[in-house]
Amino acid sequence: MSTEYGADQIQILEGLEAVRKRPGMYIGSTSARGLHHLVYEIVDNSIDEALAGFCDSIFVTINPDNSITVVDNGRGIPVDINHKAGLPAVEVVFTVLHAGGKFGGGGYKVSGGLHGVGASVVNALSVRLEVTICRDGKIYRQRYARGKVVEKLQVIGTCDPQQTGTTVTFLPDDEIFEETVFDYNTLKQRLREMAFLTRGIRITLRDEREEEPVEKVFHYEGGIKEFVTYLNRGKNALYEDIIYCEGERDGVYVEVAMQHNDAYNEGSYSFVNNITTPEGGTHLTGFKNALTKTFNDYARTNKLLKDSDQNLSGDDIREGLTAIISIKIEEPQFEGQTKQKLGNSEARGAVESIVTDQLTIYLEQHPQVAKIIVEKSIMSQRAREAARKARDLTRRKSALDGLSLPGKLADCSDKDPANCEIYIVEGDSAGGSAKTARSRATQAILPLRGKILNVEKARLDRIYGNAEIKAMITAFGTGIHEDFDITKLRYHKIIIMTDADVDGAHIATLLLTFLYRFMPELIKQGYVYLAQPPLYKLEKNKKVWYAYSEQQLNQILEEVGRDQNNKIQRYKGLGEMDAEQLWETTMDPEKRILKKVTMDEAQSSEIDVTFTTLMGDQVEPRREFIEENARKVKNLDI
Repeated sequence: MSTEYGADQIQILEGLEAVRKRPGMYIGSTSARGLHHLVYEIVDNSIDEALAGFCDSIFVTINPDNSITVVDNGRGIPVDINHKAGLPAVEVVFTVLHAGGKFGGGGYKVSGGLHGVGASVVNALSVRLEVTICRDGKIYRQRYARGKVVEKLQVIGTCDPQQTGTTVTFLPDDEIFEETVFDYNTLKQRLREMAFLTRGIRITLRDEREEEPVEKVFHYEGGIKEFVTYLNRGKNALYEDIIYCEGERDGVYVEVAMQHNDAYNEGSYSFVNNITTPEGGTHLTGFKNALTKTFNDYARTNKLLKDSDQNLSGDDIREGLTAIISIKIEEPQFEGQTKQKLGNSEARGAVESIVTDQLTIYLEQHPQVAKIIVEKSIMSQRAREAARKARDLTRRKSALDGLSLPGKLADCSDKDPANCEIYIVEGDSAGGSAKTARSRATQAILPLRGKILNVEKARLDRIYGNAEIKAMITAFGTGIHEDFDITKLRYHKIIIMTDADVDGAHIATLLLTFLYRFMPELIKQGYVYLAQPPLYKLEKNKKVWYAYSEQQLNQILEEVGRDQNNKIQRYKGLGEMDAEQLWETTMDPEKRILKKVTMDEAQSSEIDVTFTTLMGDQVEPRREFIEENARKVKNLDI
C-alpha cells in the first residue's frame, strides 16, 4: 500500500464538495438536528427579507415524499448576472459558499442564518433542489441535484408585476443524513419562535404526510411580548403587564420583554438576529446587570430595603422571571466551539443602558408592580439563606461521615464511574427484585418511596429538606445548582426505572423535572436514561417471549401462531417480575432497551414550557398539551 505524501496528496475540494465531505462543519451534525437545520436555513433567508421590510408571509410545507417547500412573498432572489462570477445571482447563492446579500454591500443590515452559507449548504446536502422566483413580471426556475446545476435558469411563465417572492423545494440526501424524516413538532416549535421574534410575520406550517393534513399558523403582532405570555401560560403571573424595553444604541437594536410568575425557576432566553444563544453572552450580561442595579436602587430609594439589609442578588430578583432578550446587530461575533455565546462588547452596554433607563421609568410609574417584585425577591433571599444553611449542614455531615451514602443505596463495588450505573427504582418491592437481579460489580440500586417532591413548585430550602431528593444528590456525588461539579459524578449511567403505566410515567417526569432544573448538565452530556420494562410476557410450550409494545406482541403472535396454548401476561408493574425476569428484560446490558434522554439547547424555551405545562398548577394548558400531542404519540415516552 502506498503511503506517499506529496503535493498531489493535498486535496482541493471544489465548490460544494467540501460540504458533502464534512457536513458536520456546516450544519452541526447529520442527525435529526442537522436535518431540521436545513429548513431553518431556507426560512432564515425569508426572515431576512422580513427584517428588511419586504416580506410578511412565509409558508412551509412538509410534502408527502418528505421533501420541504418554503414559499415567501419577499423581493425574490435576484436573477440577473453577477459580474464577478459571470453567473445568474440566484445560481451564485445556491452553488457558491459564502455568497449572499449578507456580506456588506447593503443587501441586508442584519441577518440570521449561517452568514451566507445557508442556501448553498442546503443545496449541497439535497438529492434535488428547485428554486422558483417571481420577479419583474416573470417566473424563473432553476434545478439542482446534490449541489450541481441540472437545469439552467429559465423563464417558465409570467406573473403580475406587483407579485414577487421565492419558492424553494428540496429533498435531503439519505446518503448524508442518518435520519431523513422531518418531525412536525420540532419544526413547529422553531417556526413559532421565529414568528414571536419577528413581529407581524405570518408563518404557516403544513404537514401533508397524514391522510388529513395538519396546519398551524403563527402570527404575533405583539412580538416578544406575546412570547413571554406564551411561556408563562402554565404559570400564575404576579402582575398583568409585560414589562417592555426597546431602543437602539451604538448600532445595536435592543428589545426586552419580561414578567414575573409565582414559580421559582428563572427563564431568561437570549437571541441575536433571531438565532438563539443558549450560552448567553454580552447581551444577557447587560440585561442581568441592569436588572440587579435598577431593582436595588429602587428598593433602597423607596425604603423597601433597610440600610442594614443586604443587597438583593441577581438570582433573587430573577426568581420566577420569564424574559426574552432579543438584539439585532450588524456584525455578531460568537465565542466558543459551538458559537452559542455572543462576544460583542457593545451589545452589553446597549442592553444595559436601554433596560436601566426604561425599567427605572416603568418602576416609578408602577409602584405596585415594583413592590410585588421586590417583596418576592426578599422572600427568595431568605429562602436562599435557609438553603445555604441546609447545604452547609449537609456538607459538614458529609465531611464528618466521610461522605455517608444513603442507607437504602445498594452501591456497586467498581469505583470507576465509566463502568458504573445507578438504577433509580420506584417502590420497595421492585427495589428488592432489582437488588437481587443486578450485577453487583457495576450496578447500583436506589429505591425511592412514593412520588418525589415536584420541584416545579418548591424553593431550594424545601428541596434540600426532602429525603428522597437528598438521597439522589448524595448518591450521584455532583451536588446541585451552583455547587454542581460533573467531575464528581459517581455513575456514567443514571437509569430511571419506573412502572410502564400512568403512575410510572408521572414519577419518571418528576425525576426528569428535578434533573432538568437542578442538574441539566447530566442530561446535556448524555448520562440520563429511561429503562424500558416489557409490557407483556408470552409463554408457549415452555418457551418465553417478552414484548415491549402492543405492536411487538402482535408480531410475536403472528410468528408463533394464535391459539389456546398461548399464555399472555400483561405486566402492571416492575414488582410483578421476579429478579430473574427483571434482569433478563430490563437490566441485562446485553438484552435491555435503554432510551437516552437528550435535550436540544436551541429549544430550551420549549422544553421549559413542556415541564411547566406538565408539572405546573394550570389545568387548561395541560389539557391542551395532551390533546395536541395525543395523536402524535405512538408509544408514550417522556
